Amino acid sequence: MTGNQTLRAAGAAFVALAVAVVVSACATGTASNTDSPSASSSASASTTPASPRPTATTTAVPIEGQCDTGNLSGTIGKGGGGAAGSVEVTLVLTNNGSTECSLQGWPGVSFVGDGNGTQLGQPATFDRSKPHPTVVLKPGGTAQAPLKIAQAHNYDDADCKPKAADGFRVYPPGSTESLFVKDAGVTACTSDSISLLTVGAFVAG
Repeated sequence: MTGNQTLRAAGAAFVALAVAVVVSACATGTASNTDSPSASSSASASTTPASPRPTATTTAVPIEGQCDTGNLSGTIGKGGGGAAGSVEVTLVLTNNGSTECSLQGWPGVSFVGDGNGTQLGQPATFDRSKPHPTVVLKPGGTAQAPLKIAQAHNYDDADCKPKAADGFRVYPPGSTESLFVKDAGVTACTSDSISLLTVGAFVAG
């Protein structure tokens, strides 16, 4: 073999080796991207939906211009009387903010007590028999929802486990933040098998 032939053969061998190395590296890189924990985590993070709203307090989806719970205060007003063995009062929320805001739907309501906001018994069920319009509250404006309270003495003490409540924890519709509404003289059933509260949707008032 001449010197030129030897050089040509060596050059061809070198090119073949370089091609083999590049192909091997590409294959390795492809496998690495597929199996890499960091790549898998990134894909998972991008497709994972945001945490859902707490189901126990979700009464409606948030709406545009929704009232900030921190700008609301609550009181209990007179209601429609109620049926035998129950009383109906009115839950009133007031907009203490400097701009108008809106409420739509049913508030989450439960008895609280022990002087520290401990929930007593089951939260209110929703009365969905009437419309639930969007209520726009101007600064100082109010919205109201009917709240029916069944009497604890309708049930055996052993079943009800009655206890005096301090008032109510109220979640405005669509909100995950609550406010306390004081109401002395109400009695809750602390048993999880009995629900004393039924609340309707907010209306203007």
